[in-house]
Amino acid sequence: METLNSYILLIDSYFGSAAWFPLFLLSIGIFFTVYLGVPQFKYFLRGWKILFSSGKDNEGQTTPFQALSTALSGTVGTGNIGGVAMAIFIGGPAALFWMWITAFLGMTTKFVEVSLSHAYREKNKSGEISGGPMIYMEKGLNMKWLGVIFTFSLLISTFGSGNMPQIDNISSTIESSFGIQPLITSIFMSFLVALVIIGGIQRISSIAAAIVPLMAFIYLIGGLSVLIFNYENIIPSFKVIILDVFKGTSVAGGFLGASFSLAFTYGVARGLYSNEAGQGSAPIAHATSKTKHSVEEGFVSILEPFIDTIIICTLTGLVILSSGVWTEKFTNSFEKTSMFVVNGNLDEKDGKEILNFLSGEDSIIKSFSGELNVVSGEIREAVTILNNRSIAEDVTVNKNSIPYTGKIIIRNNEIEGNYEFTGKSLVKSAVLTSKAFNKGFFGNYGEYIVSIGLLLFAFSTVITWAYYGDRCTAYLFGESSIIYYRILYILAFFIAGTGFIDTEIIWNFALITVAASTLPNLISIFLLRKQMRDLISSYNNK
Repeated sequence: METLNSYILLIDSYFGSAAWFPLFLLSIGIFFTVYLGVPQFKYFLRGWKILFSSGKDNEGQTTPFQALSTALSGTVGTGNIGGVAMAIFIGGPAALFWMWITAFLGMTTKFVEVSLSHAYREKNKSGEISGGPMIYMEKGLNMKWLGVIFTFSLLISTFGSGNMPQIDNISSTIESSFGIQPLITSIFMSFLVALVIIGGIQRISSIAAAIVPLMAFIYLIGGLSVLIFNYENIIPSFKVIILDVFKGTSVAGGFLGASFSLAFTYGVARGLYSNEAGQGSAPIAHATSKTKHSVEEGFVSILEPFIDTIIICTLTGLVILSSGVWTEKFTNSFEKTSMFVVNGNLDEKDGKEILNFLSGEDSIIKSFSGELNVVSGEIREAVTILNNRSIAEDVTVNKNSIPYTGKIIIRNNEIEGNYEFTGKSLVKSAVLTSKAFNKGFFGNYGEYIVSIGLLLFAFSTVITWAYYGDRCTAYLFGESSIIYYRILYILAFFIAGTGFIDTEIIWNFALITVAASTLPNLISIFLLRKQMRDLISSYNNK
């Protein structure tokens, strides 16, 4: 697993996490913001007005509200709970600022890609309307080959973004909160997902329209309870977000600090993962809407990054920061891909060198290689265990749940044999958010709100992404092949939920697949910029 994860990180370092990718994403957003006259502000209120229209006499399969709910159910997921936590965990508080910037510019990007998708949509042989970036690449640009590249990338992304990370977070959080084994959760959730996706877009949109308001309300109540309980830390949280933007985050508690580069890269990447602006996924859902003019559906889509990132992700970020859990160490079991055994006894003053080591840069810190002597679970060598980007404390080594005595062989940071390392360290992803929700009025019951919210968020995300995969499969292989995709989708969902695949690997794989589908879509909407302006002109002159 360690070797696989290292290869994934290597690919991501040249692609999704490389500096050029977030810069390109933001540049497209900036360009269209200027080119179209700041549509985020201009059309924001119109989007709310059109949202609740029925579209009764217009072609389509969903109302604007159902289309937005479906798209939101695809975006509001583990990215809002676990993704924000991961951004802060790696990049510090300033990562939230870059999520805001990504969302603001993403409102324009979403407006463009949705309007174009709705304009170029088409009917299939069954009379159903569908669309997406692959259609405007083929019809608008006469570049079917680019549509194929995009569709294949998004098809892979349905597993790496919309499927496996969702059930992985569900099963781990449910196990932590309720003690239910991942296998049981995986079986039950796989059955529910299969039951819904077989009904296609109409069943998915109906369920999404019911789930999205409910899950947002539950999560909002839980989050506000923490903010009210820690109200004195809200203003300081905003200050640290802004002040750390250009200088990075210093050592704070167990947090060893973060650079500007980490905050920027992970803030933008997690912002994109959360609201999917520019990725080309949400336009597939919006293309089915009964809005009269394509630009009107674009107005509705502007609300998507606002609700997803500006509201929900900000709530998550403030809860984590105001509660202080982002710098606090908790007892947990160490995942192999997040753990390193290094020479010497280190402490927080070695933070800079530790970060260099974790980033793969030159560092005086070296990995331990050789035999590790363990007596009754206690390590007797002069080594330091790093876990979750922090110095682990009170580390115990178990084998088969019993304190281990003997020797452990470590070579190239790979541990030979199956040993369980536990101790106190920082926590990440949805677990970090759960710890934060325990700091409110609901006390230790707060994590159950996260568990319920995560269950609803992730479930809705999975069923929506299944529809995106349906459309990609139909475009590449024909409508008759959809059944095979659904079987594979459920199988991957089940396997990821059982814990056979490491969390770190799933998250890193998701970043690559997001970038792979985003790049051709951003290029396409830029090439179609004149067509987009013509769409707006035709709407204004009607």
